[in-house]
Amino acid sequence: MDLKRMTEQVCDLCREVGAFIDEQARRFDTAKVEFKGPHDYVSYVDKTSEQRLTEGLSRILPEAGFLAEEGTRKEGDRFTWIIDPLDGTTNFIHGVPVYAISIALLDKQASVAGPSAPLAEGGIVLGVIYHVPMRELFYACTGEPTRCNGREAHVSPMASFDNALLATGFPYYDYSRLPAYMKLLEYTMLHTAGIRRLGSAALDLAYVACGRCELFYEYGLRPWDVAAGLFLVQQAGGTVTDFSGGGRYLFDKEIVATNGPLHAPFLDLLKQHGLDAKA
Repeated sequence: MDLKRMTEQVCDLCREVGAFIDEQARRFDTAKVEFKGPHDYVSYVDKTSEQRLTEGLSRILPEAGFLAEEGTRKEGDRFTWIIDPLDGTTNFIHGVPVYAISIALLDKQASVAGPSAPLAEGGIVLGVIYHVPMRELFYACTGEPTRCNGREAHVSPMASFDNALLATGFPYYDYSRLPAYMKLLEYTMLHTAGIRRLGSAALDLAYVACGRCELFYEYGLRPWDVAAGLFLVQQAGGTVTDFSGGGRYLFDKEIVATNGPLHAPFLDLLKQHGLDAKA
């Protein structure tokens, strides 16, 4: 399998579907927004984008299955495409230009190399994130470094929290760990260069991968939110685990992705604030 060539094809597909999203953004009618649950929105743009992506990916790798946010499910014997057709839907419907397409390929026979905790389900072997409004394409495949618009990307070398920029997301449906989360947020406000909440976990992870911030953490996430981004971080030299330092970061709804030097210290902070074990 030529993963490098496949990555190029997925990038081309993202640009194509991104052009559709960009066109719809200029004339989007908020009356067409649907509600999947509290604070959880979807629109025809998400659904149409997912349809176009799954059709294109089926041509690229016909035997692969699908796990996609808007309901496309198909079991694959070995490979599964994990797709978020529009990560940051809330931003999109409000006209905030921070949203992206996120696509990853999970190979049940692959494993993670390097400092990240290995996934029990196999490993991601390809990841692409396309920041539609900015025309920024982040991508990587096994054996290749992470790149942003063709330029090689690396995580930040920063080893101190004092000057580190962190990214996170706020709970929007699971508030069971909110008190501990807020205590940690207070601590990081006081002891880092700052916290950012972009509203797109995919882009948070892409920014860790290219050194724009040093760390991202969040709970309550789905596989399609993080699959591509966590792989980009790993291929850029970073570290990814769950809150306790284990490998349950793809399907168990919590993730810490860092530049590496800050990983162990941040896991200690999670433990100190009681966030290392699920409620």
